[in-house]
Amino acid sequence: MKFCRFGAIGAEQPGVIDAQGRVRDLSAQVPDLTVDRLAQLAALDPETLPLAPEGVRYGVPVAGVGKIVAIGLNYRDHALESNLPIPTEPMMFMKAVTSLSGPNDDVMLPEGATHGDWEVELGVVIGRACRYVAEADALDHVAGYVLANDVSERFNQKERGTQWSKGKGHDTFCPVGPWLVTPDEVGDPQALDMRLDVNGVQMQTGNTRTMIFGVAELIAYVSRFVTLLPGDLLITGTPPGVGEGKKPDKIFLKPGDVMELAIDKLGTQRQQVVAFDRARLG
Repeated sequence: MKFCRFGAIGAEQPGVIDAQGRVRDLSAQVPDLTVDRLAQLAALDPETLPLAPEGVRYGVPVAGVGKIVAIGLNYRDHALESNLPIPTEPMMFMKAVTSLSGPNDDVMLPEGATHGDWEVELGVVIGRACRYVAEADALDHVAGYVLANDVSERFNQKERGTQWSKGKGHDTFCPVGPWLVTPDEVGDPQALDMRLDVNGVQMQTGNTRTMIFGVAELIAYVSRFVTLLPGDLLITGTPPGVGEGKKPDKIFLKPGDVMELAIDKLGTQRQQVVAFDRARLG
């Protein structure tokens, strides 16, 4: 099944996608969409539920994301284009939960930004607590999969010390959605095509089969260092084609640019890049 949350920012309602791709309203069944409620919703027939308004805004598709654990340099060609060594173990960092935004919301560059960049990624939403999980059992702990854009400010990421989170955790820097797609509908998470365009020009193409460390291995590995709880989000790395890696000249995001991205079975996103505006942050 494909689940979503829709409506204005801060007032999202739970929803499910029907066979025609329309949003159906789940608010009479559950107050919000959290992973602990997915099992009770699985038996519902979406066709029996009321339709949401057409053109409704998508929010982050699951409520209660406690933390975002990210994996860097998980595609060999991306490590090479970044002029960094091929990892021998997964490279972990954290993105702030305040970076979460809807899949089609504007991406706001931080104050003084000069090196904004894009990264299409497969996201994994955890369904059961993971502590020292065996790789063979890891996928049993997945609630669903999402499309994510690991937006980055490369100067803040790399030139302000060694903490990548400085360039990864800005507000609006983690668009997620439009849907949470359950594992039975996704099938093999290592067989998904992915792409990202900027201003209509193809920048990234790839497939999750070329990950250095697959989803099951990542869950098992991360669970040795960080307890993953229901609702947590694990984003799994990006294929080559980021702006920082372009040759002969690097390309960085500027206000007015439009990013469009997709992963098989997980839907599409579209974000317009806007300049820093303190008033919009609330």
